[in-house]
Amino acid sequence: MERDAHTYVQLCGHFVVELCGRRIEQRLPSRQGRTLFAYLVLQRTRAVGRDELIEAIWASAAPKNHAQALTVLLSKLRAALGADVLVGRGEVRLTLPADARVDVEQALAAVHRAESAVVQQDWARAWSAALCARYVADRPLLPGQDDLPWLDGWRRRLDDTFERALEAYAAACLGLGGTELAGAERAARRLVEHNPLRETGCSMLMQALAARGQVPEALRVYERARTVLRDELGIPPGPVLARLHTRLLEGRQIIE
Repeated sequence: MERDAHTYVQLCGHFVVELCGRRIEQRLPSRQGRTLFAYLVLQRTRAVGRDELIEAIWASAAPKNHAQALTVLLSKLRAALGADVLVGRGEVRLTLPADARVDVEQALAAVHRAESAVVQQDWARAWSAALCARYVADRPLLPGQDDLPWLDGWRRRLDDTFERALEAYAAACLGLGGTELAGAERAARRLVEHNPLRETGCSMLMQALAARGQVPEALRVYERARTVLRDELGIPPGPVLARLHTRLLEGRQIIE
């Protein structure tokens, strides 16, 4: 098989498998075949045993002849992917080309790059990396498959990635300033809507609004955050929000 062509796997949103330049998702055998492939993609740094695969595919509803059913499914998947891609018998491993791109992996790596760039105040690099992570993590992982317990952990991880990406993107837009302040406001609003208890979203929204001359609205954001934190957690706003609030009341610049 030629290894110099494009390989891309998209598990979030529309399911896409492009292997060495060929779209093959329609060749994957049934819903269980897609589940098996997705699981192996997400575990592709290691070999996976047959019992683990049975649990991943069928959870608590495994067929009586589950060992044979897995053998048949693996055979069909190997026929679709190639024996050099799906290797092993007792333990199975997916070996994609070294330059293969997997959207979930890209999102996790991008959010780390974005946060590192924010610390270094490299706003342009943070902006592009955060946008990449946000684009992937905003889409559902394997939509329509809600009966697989192992997906819950990955979905929580991507949900956290989405929040972190919004936070990094808002920080980058605040750092860039100018016309990007509107982007900071939109991202911060999305973060507050997604997780009202994440105080960084509120603080960035306050900063973006204040930088755009909307100080009264920034003060209202603080009051809403104070009420939510009191009602949901029984705590006052943290020191960052409190300091921003004080600076707004004193008419001082709040973007560090």
